[in-house]
Amino acid sequence: MLINKELIARIDLKRPSTWVATWFGCGMLRPAPGTWGTLGAIPFGLALYVLGGWGLLLAATIAISLIGYWAADRYEKMTGEHDAGPVVIDEVAGMWIPMMLAGTNILLLIAAFLLFRFFDILKPWPISWFDQRPGAFGVMADDIVAGIAALACLWGIMHVFAG
Repeated sequence: MLINKELIARIDLKRPSTWVATWFGCGMLRPAPGTWGTLGAIPFGLALYVLGGWGLLLAATIAISLIGYWAADRYEKMTGEHDAGPVVIDEVAGMWIPMMLAGTNILLLIAAFLLFRFFDILKPWPISWFDQRPGAFGVMADDIVAGIAALACLWGIMHVFAG
């Protein structure tokens, strides 16, 4: 089954922080809630990019990182779980970072998605260091750093193929 019914039975769906932390329910999907959260970030990121370019997407990434910190902290206190799978707001912030460079180019968006998921799943250093930090900071920071790594790789790929 795609929806995690056991999860839904044990969390408070009346809290706005739950909906933000799970990115409107993307984190309640299985398997791989982080991938669902990343996919759920793309349409919103594209809309922001179309409306205001990378500058608006940057401002939204900063805002969603701060809001995500709040939501992840609330979710962690509600469940007692650190970096619980259903919390995917961190994937949203992380994915929007390489999207600033990918823009609306479908090939670059696919590359941004694959690079971000690569770094988010494997967590090479320094991403792993941030992942080990306690609380909502650790939840958000490792994905932000994974997004920066994806952005850097995407920039490199673009320059290799453009040159």
